[in-house]
Amino acid sequence: MNPSDPTVVTAVHRALAEQLALVLAVLAVLGLAAALGSYRRWAGRGQPGAKWGSLRPAPEPRARRILRVGFGALWIIDGALQLQPAMALGVVPRVIRPAASGSPWWVQRLVGLASATWSFHPATVTAAIVWVEVGLGVGLIASSRGELSRIFGVLSACWGLVVWGLGEGVGGLFRPGVSWLTGAPGPALLYAVAGLLVALPESVWGSRRFATGLARATGVACCALAALQAWPGRGTWRGGGAGNALAQTLRQAAAARQPRLLGSLVGASARFDAAHAALVNLVAVLGLLGVAGSFLAARRRAVVAGAIGGSALCLLAWVLVQDLGLFGGTSTNPQSMLPMALLLIGACLAVVRRPGGDTGTITASAAIEPETPPGGGRLRGLGLRPVGALGALGVMLVGAVPLGLATLNTQASPLLTAAINGPPTALDAPAPGFTLEDQHGETVSLTSLRGRAVALTFLDDVCTTDCPIIAQEFRTADSLLGSDAARVELVAINANPRYVSPDYLDAFDRQEHLDGVPNWRFLTGALPQLRQVWASYGMIVGVAAGGSMVMHSYYTYLIDARGHTRLALGSDPGPATSATQSSFAVSLASGLRQVLRDS
Repeated sequence: MNPSDPTVVTAVHRALAEQLALVLAVLAVLGLAAALGSYRRWAGRGQPGAKWGSLRPAPEPRARRILRVGFGALWIIDGALQLQPAMALGVVPRVIRPAASGSPWWVQRLVGLASATWSFHPATVTAAIVWVEVGLGVGLIASSRGELSRIFGVLSACWGLVVWGLGEGVGGLFRPGVSWLTGAPGPALLYAVAGLLVALPESVWGSRRFATGLARATGVACCALAALQAWPGRGTWRGGGAGNALAQTLRQAAAARQPRLLGSLVGASARFDAAHAALVNLVAVLGLLGVAGSFLAARRRAVVAGAIGGSALCLLAWVLVQDLGLFGGTSTNPQSMLPMALLLIGACLAVVRRPGGDTGTITASAAIEPETPPGGGRLRGLGLRPVGALGALGVMLVGAVPLGLATLNTQASPLLTAAINGPPTALDAPAPGFTLEDQHGETVSLTSLRGRAVALTFLDDVCTTDCPIIAQEFRTADSLLGSDAARVELVAINANPRYVSPDYLDAFDRQEHLDGVPNWRFLTGALPQLRQVWASYGMIVGVAAGGSMVMHSYYTYLIDARGHTRLALGSDPGPATSATQSSFAVSLASGLRQVLRDS
């Protein structure tokens, strides 16, 4: 399917618009609460006790602030990237599945969970992730202090781990050819680490022991990344040719649609790496080891030098190797170098603190804030930042609820088959009659099926490609109908002008396990009879040049209990993935329920 299929893109926009109405409603309620609280606070200033002062807390630690705001901005960018037209149908085949390619079975099993949910409900999942990530980013930026801020840190860590495991295949760490330069250990893991740091109590940030420990942990992590980059057999030391994993990645990045200057830079990087792979890898390994040594020393000057050098190395790799991570139409984040640079700067600022302050402790201040008037409650003290944080939680819920429901729903959205075949066509005309023979040799006519809804299609009884898929979709639809299946007949008419014997129909049924479906009927007859039925239902049936295969139209007609055609569905299986097959089965079952209700 076309990743930018207009039917799916329109469905994503529709879902976003519907959810935007909920978001605006949440923000309106919170804005009204904030305005009311501000008015009550202003009105109570003259009351006894309103001038009562309290100590103002010291400014938020700079290290925590850079992580909170920086990663909040990255989450917003990630959410905005979900709005690319190709995201709904392109993420699974281009991003999620390749992330687990060559990884152990358990990684592929994890990624399979995300692939199934996104493939079965592309519009719902795409729109939901927009709100989850935008809400998460706004919440981190808006909540600078207190429990809400720490809650958003925890949420950032949890969502980062979900994306890292299910969407990035554990950062691709077990995939051949992956190195620090190409994105290991995965940007989402770095988001999770930053979230955990934001979730720590502010009092911890004032501890010199914590600052030293954070710097040394950063140094250890850089050592591990240097070892990963230097690991033999990952294709990072080899020159040109198929074995150079980095050069191949760079060539693919350079081919993406992007500004000409950036594409030229990445293309030049690909050529340089193909010619000097060992040199490029050596510089990356030595650079990481240098940064690691600076942070392991945990001294101010050394840490500052390591943060500057490491950030410069990250930015260089972000431009020349990772191509900013924003192009290609299915990019989900700006790649790993920006979050790593933020973590290096955060660890540096934790060591280089402002003397006498910036420790996160409560200190006396010359500026005294008036306390909330007596009886004011929490509503009266509701300010702009708390409103933004609570609104962000509401925005996240707008995305999280449909995402959770989509995860639990194992039936694909009808949207997929609508994208392949168009929406069902409503009809109301007498169905053309027929009298044919079923797979058991019994005579069946449309009149004999009166009183039950009929799903009528046309199948080639010796086909080995699309027709078996359509038959299985009918079989799945029958199971989805549950007790309603007793009021439905599933009927296929032979669409092969050469093999018209009931024996071929019976063999087809046994092969597709349809012989155990009691309401399944596969009909045939003499060729003149079949031609008449094909013509009456507008079916085009022909034999390909050389007689290699039969070609016919793909349609399914839903006929009510009175013998009137009510719906026509295109039944071309398209790419015949599990998602598209399930989607047609869901559409067929839904159409049959509609016909039963209207009968």
